[in-house]
Amino acid sequence: MYVWFRLARMALTAKARGPYRMGGESRLAFRCLPTDIDANLHLNNARYMMLADVGRIDIFLRAGLLRLARERGWAPMLGGLQTVFVREIRLWRRFEVVSTVETWQGTQVIGGHRFVLEDGRTAAQVLTTAGIYDRRGKRFVEMDEALAALGHHIVPRPPTEAEQVFMVSHARLRDLAKNGAGNGEGGDGPVNNG
Repeated sequence: MYVWFRLARMALTAKARGPYRMGGESRLAFRCLPTDIDANLHLNNARYMMLADVGRIDIFLRAGLLRLARERGWAPMLGGLQTVFVREIRLWRRFEVVSTVETWQGTQVIGGHRFVLEDGRTAAQVLTTAGIYDRRGKRFVEMDEALAALGHHIVPRPPTEAEQVFMVSHARLRDLAKNGAGNGEGGDGPVNNG
């Protein structure tokens, strides 16, 4: 079951949080509800991804990207993610999802989502790669082009070592999936990526 109520609440309160600026954070508060838990009585794995969606959409909405995407036939799309779980979020516990745009290279945007307990400790960290697909042009949009359309000229910081490793790993896994290697769809062995 998707988090439609939480998504609607975020959208209705977005204006009060003000515009999103690159380098800033989206901070959304939640409580772990009975509909969020698994057999261990803590936030289930899928719910982390859904709540990260809410944080990401908050950024898109407050940055003006959703409006621009509707006007131009663009679609922000998640490419992949990596998640680490370090502490439980137990039933009824309050927590925040802190979402950020970390950096970008060409058409690839690196985002982060940190799940923070009330005492400030991190419960989970999600690293994402995403892009903006131009449905009319059948291409991914350069991030600098999207920012210029929003009236910004921002120079991204270089990716960290961890972000570079993530981008390379994501690209290789994507190549494997597209070529059908390892799943009975063909492929004569490992894909050579360089």
